[in-house]
Amino acid sequence: MQTPFTNHRASDLSDPVLDSVSNLVDNVDSRSDNLATEVPRHNPVLFHGDYAGSMEMSAGLDTVARYLDDHRAWFVRCAQPMTVTPLGDNGYDLTVGQFGALGYDVEPKIGLHLLPQDHGIYRIETITIPGYKSPGYEVDFKASLELNEIFDATGQPLTQVDWNLNLKVWVSFPRFIQALPQGLIQKTGDHLLSQIVRQVSKRLTHKVQQDFHETSGLPFPESYRQRNHHFFDRFSKATDPSE
Repeated sequence: MQTPFTNHRASDLSDPVLDSVSNLVDNVDSRSDNLATEVPRHNPVLFHGDYAGSMEMSAGLDTVARYLDDHRAWFVRCAQPMTVTPLGDNGYDLTVGQFGALGYDVEPKIGLHLLPQDHGIYRIETITIPGYKSPGYEVDFKASLELNEIFDATGQPLTQVDWNLNLKVWVSFPRFIQALPQGLIQKTGDHLLSQIVRQVSKRLTHKVQQDFHETSGLPFPESYRQRNHHFFDRFSKATDPSE
């Protein structure tokens, strides 16, 4: 879904992300004498991360489930500034944004299928976008959301939405990127993938919380005011094979 470099919308990215890009450029300059001896790699590079997070809603489980079930009413506006186009009854064509560095740019799109809930569990999977051929990347997006009813200190019901995401992105780089050290590409890509997922998920979570409570006329939970969404980057399986 994202290339392992930087977003041209720099204001959306944190300093650590931008620092990583600067380090990438510095490393390229420092190793330029060795680039000619690098063996070209024609296979796509895999970037892989597992992520988890949660958010709270100030209502019982049934109320939250009815809201999430009607995703046509909230998904498009909550996903902004990403561009979203509905696909069928439960699918969306999502344009994440433009990413690139070192003269290599791409504006990735991903098709997402929001499956109907199954006993309080929602799943989101990758689907094909009709008529679209991705320019050098493939995405495998598998997410699940589980609703759990809890109670606050006064005994009022809350619903905690726990989510997990398994994300794999294969990128086929042009030759001038393939010439860079594999470990540098891998580490920078894994880090940036995690940073982008973190920021997109926090922004989306905050907007969904806001939309739910405002449209339902309910008070916001403390976690909304604190912007505490309990994001976890659990691990990234993609490693440098030379290590």
